[in-house]
Amino acid sequence: MEIITDIAQMQQLCLTSRQQGLRIAFVPTMGYLHEGHLSLLRAARATGDILVLSIFVNPAQFGAGEDFDSYPRDLSRDAELARASGTNWLFAPPVGAMYPQGYGTWVNVEGITSTLCGASRPGHFQGVTTVVCKLINIVQPHVAFFGRKDFQQLAVIRRMSTDLNLPVEVRGLPIVREADGLAMSSRNVNLSPAQRQQALALYAAIRAASSMVRGGERDSLRVIQAVRKRIEQEPEAAIDYVQICHEQTLADCDVVHRHAVLLLAVRIGATRLIDNHHLGEEIPES
Repeated sequence: MEIITDIAQMQQLCLTSRQQGLRIAFVPTMGYLHEGHLSLLRAARATGDILVLSIFVNPAQFGAGEDFDSYPRDLSRDAELARASGTNWLFAPPVGAMYPQGYGTWVNVEGITSTLCGASRPGHFQGVTTVVCKLINIVQPHVAFFGRKDFQQLAVIRRMSTDLNLPVEVRGLPIVREADGLAMSSRNVNLSPAQRQQALALYAAIRAASSMVRGGERDSLRVIQAVRKRIEQEPEAAIDYVQICHEQTLADCDVVHRHAVLLLAVRIGATRLIDNHHLGEEIPES
């Protein structure tokens, strides 16, 4: 595996690989890899001839007062995990190369970025779409892999890819959870032992919502109230949002139907966690 920091070198390697008829699979990340990332790498390795992993903590998607400076970083550790997963090229560009002095071009997806994380983190998705678009232009992948834990992010990237006619297939893979149900996240390392226990309320609330829907409950408000009640039992939990939305449009659903997804964002102490579950999968086919 080779670690590449130069944008022009990375782009030329990938363009040459495409000219040789090789299929490029790409996994963009912010690093501090966990099993969720590794599941993406394994799927990508099985799909392409060349596997590219990017690690870039993108300042453009962090707002004022957010955790850009404290976001966990360990490139040496990540490189070992990437190498063991069969990565060919690890692309880790410096911030100054991605956003040089005078940089002024941004990608903005409207509509589906105005709700959920977009409502509480203004500018976040502009930073996400801009960096993903730049990375796709650099790496020139045939297919790019993302985790469904960031459900809104995946929807936004798919919309951007479609609207801008990007020649890449965007694939989303299932959430990977710890043995106790907590969705894997690089930010989990910031939780104290007590907070780590409180964070299990997110999965407990999801399970309660799933049970309600399996039992026949279809009123979204009642499900949301039950989810909020469970999470609010934790002393350090502060709910950002709990919503049930259409899986494609992200519009709020008054009724739980086959396209309904439960999405939540919760701060446990200073650590912001997100999770989701496709409630429509709990509804029996008629």
